[in-house]
Amino acid sequence: MPVEIRQLTPDDVGLMVALSTCFGEVFKDMHTYTEKRPSADYLKGLLSGDSFIALVALEGMDVAGGLAAYELKKFEQERSEIYIYDLAVSSEHRRNGIATALIERLKVIAADRGAYVIFVQADTDVEDEPAIALYTKLGLREEVLHFDISVESGDETA
Repeated sequence: MPVEIRQLTPDDVGLMVALSTCFGEVFKDMHTYTEKRPSADYLKGLLSGDSFIALVALEGMDVAGGLAAYELKKFEQERSEIYIYDLAVSSEHRRNGIATALIERLKVIAADRGAYVIFVQADTDVEDEPAIALYTKLGLREEVLHFDISVESGDETA
C-alpha cells in the first residue's frame, strides 16, 4: 500500500495525537509523548499557527511516521529557517523511503515559506546512526555543541 505524506491542519487533532504516540514508541519515551497530552484546543492552536509544521506518513489510516518542525523567522534578513524537531518512522515501515519523503515534502513547504535552510540535530549514539546516515545523504554535516539551559532560576552566585 502506498504511503501518503500529509501536512496536518487544525482539523487533524486525532492524527497529531497518533503522531505523538508514534514518536513515543520510536524514541522509547512514551512518558514524554503521551502522559501529559495537550488539550485538543491547544493542538488546534498549534496546528493553525504559522510557526509549527506537522507532517504524517499515512499507510491507509495508520500513522507510519512523521515529523514536527518549526519555522524560525530571522531578524537579520527577511527569511526563515526550518528546524526539524522530531522525525520518526515506526520500525515496521523503515527502509521504505518514508523519512526521505517527509523531508522532501518539508523542502517544498520551506521553499513556499521563503526559508533558506532546513536543519536538524542528531544524537551521536549508536541508535541514531541510521538518522545520521540519512541526514548526511541529504545535507551538509556540521559539528556543533548543544546546550540545554534551564528556565528555572537557580542559586546565582556570580
